[in-house]
Amino acid sequence: MHSLDPAPHLARVRRTTPLVHNITNHVAMNFMANALLALGASPAMVHAREEAAEFAGLAAALTLNIGTLSPHWLDAMVDAARAANGAGTPWVLDPVAVGATRFRREAGARLLALGPTAIRGNASEILALARQGGGGRGVDSTDSADSAERAAVALARESGAVVAVTGEVDLVTDGRRLARVAGGHALMPRVTTMGCALTGVVGAFLAGAEDPFAATVAALAAYAAAGESAAESAAGPGSFAVAFLDALYALDPDTLSPSPSTPLADRLELTDAP
Repeated sequence: MHSLDPAPHLARVRRTTPLVHNITNHVAMNFMANALLALGASPAMVHAREEAAEFAGLAAALTLNIGTLSPHWLDAMVDAARAANGAGTPWVLDPVAVGATRFRREAGARLLALGPTAIRGNASEILALARQGGGGRGVDSTDSADSAERAAVALARESGAVVAVTGEVDLVTDGRRLARVAGGHALMPRVTTMGCALTGVVGAFLAGAEDPFAATVAALAAYAAAGESAAESAAGPGSFAVAFLDALYALDPDTLSPSPSTPLADRLELTDAP
């Protein structure tokens, strides 16, 4: 068995139907919820501060996305992260456009200090969160995933989180190990909130996982496989979005296992972190 076999992680999600609590942005809610349902998880979009902490204590995983940030939502995120930590619940930070404004930089630092289990962002966001870059152009990355490798490793070592840098080839590191996940399709960045939905999928894979690094790699590998499958029938971004949900639903653990008979074997690479 490949040391990064995504199949058992997908099988666990399908078997346990984890409740994933997402405090995410306005744009992402619908697609993210549908992606989690298609995968086999149970999504919840609960963001009111009055109930965020209580609900986080009930969930199997939590994700926090600062895409359409407001002071009230940030306070709810802080409360939810603290509750998740108290319950031993894994949580994911998605630092959308974290380098764009002072408010976002301060919010990113405040949430990072609470100790996320995983961080998922594009290269510019990871560079900004690690205080090694300007943060891209709005929500768009102006850096390649490879350019953020050292920043990701440093951020993982400093924070204790698994850091996932998504791009044409994804990078995942826990500060000791470094994985590259190839695949996906060029239409994926043409559909809004595909990255936000991936953060929810990472949360679902982290729920009940013994090794957060392996679970995060598995989430990215499954997502990439669904993207490739969706592209086979898509005519453009609109039909791709629909086909992608169908592809997530149709994912089969047997076809995800990296064996000589599956293409995934050549798309997962594991090395020691520099």
